[in-house]
Amino acid sequence: MRAPAVSRILVAEGAPRGGLAALCITQTTAWGVLYYALLTAVRPISEDTGWDPALVTGAFSAGLVVSAVAGIAVGRLLDRTGPRNLMIGGSFIGVLGLATVSAAPNLSVFAAAWLLAGTAQAAVLYQPAFTVISRWYGPSRVRPLTVLTLVAGFASTIFAPLTAALCAALGWRGAFLVLAAVLASVTIPLHARYLNRTWTHTLPGTHAAEDRAGVRSIRRSAEFLGLQALMVLLCLGLYTVTLNIIPLLMEKGADYALAALGLGLVGAGQVAGRLLFAAIPAHARILVITGTATGASLLLALLPGPVPLLIGTGMLAGAVRGCQTLLQATIVADRWGTSSIGTLQGIFAAPLTVVTALAPAIGPVIAAWLGSYTAMAYAMAAATGLAALTAFAVHRGRNATG
Repeated sequence: MRAPAVSRILVAEGAPRGGLAALCITQTTAWGVLYYALLTAVRPISEDTGWDPALVTGAFSAGLVVSAVAGIAVGRLLDRTGPRNLMIGGSFIGVLGLATVSAAPNLSVFAAAWLLAGTAQAAVLYQPAFTVISRWYGPSRVRPLTVLTLVAGFASTIFAPLTAALCAALGWRGAFLVLAAVLASVTIPLHARYLNRTWTHTLPGTHAAEDRAGVRSIRRSAEFLGLQALMVLLCLGLYTVTLNIIPLLMEKGADYALAALGLGLVGAGQVAGRLLFAAIPAHARILVITGTATGASLLLALLPGPVPLLIGTGMLAGAVRGCQTLLQATIVADRWGTSSIGTLQGIFAAPLTVVTALAPAIGPVIAAWLGSYTAMAYAMAAATGLAALTAFAVHRGRNATG
């Protein structure tokens, strides 16, 4: 039985003129600087410092775990207050974190800097942006959510090659200082100009105690927990294989520059996937997405080359990731309404963010354990295959219960 929604009424705030465009710009910049830059810079950092690549990506992953935990509190704050001060603060923290990264004299300080950056990620990446759009647009949220994720899908396409070029020209420390300046100059003014200081409208006919009880009922329900488990498996497979595509492609014959381009084109694939998301019948989306994810991961493992074909397969995996992002953005509101959306989104997304956090580090660990990144790709195909089987079981169960 589906858990009762807290409320299915959300009074739309009315998006400010230019607000969606501003969020598109800030999300693209924040994802590029706070997420994809480090993934691109692992090799230059390791070569310069002698730090093990697994430890470098592990520091980044630890920051994302902090982001997952902090995201729950951020969601609650966004339900009670406006996003402006919170997201401006997140931008400032991100700038401070990146500046500390660039100056880190040792691995311990480097890791601490990424923990700080993880707090910023919770306040400036997708989850708060999804809440803002849901408040701005109410029931009309799907189209602006699609636009936002389409544009931000270019973050890796823009920032992976840019980071590689900056590392080559300035060294990785100089590159992260430049990226910190980019984050400050782009996101802080736009957050200040376009985001609400406070929410104008409140939810009619609801009380805080009722909201808390409703949220508690939903997050403990079998459907909520089942969907979380399925999405965790899907994220584990997809993100591990795509975020480690640089060493995977290099193992199969690509040079570093071409492999970095391959990571960038995963972002282009995400854009294509988001364009196709609405064309997938709603009742079949989870089945189609998990099945395609399994096929793409398996192909990345099976194919020995040529490199352009592998890059194309990486773009297919990126397309599935694009669909997965929109599924994650809409699934909570579609099933349980838009009341307390920030809190529910934060809770739902937390384990997914943890898996995404671990994915960059899981890849090298599994590759070392199994002997190659090709073997790692086979393992991730198994994870997405289990997600597909779970999706099939959920689909049959829902049909059986009518």
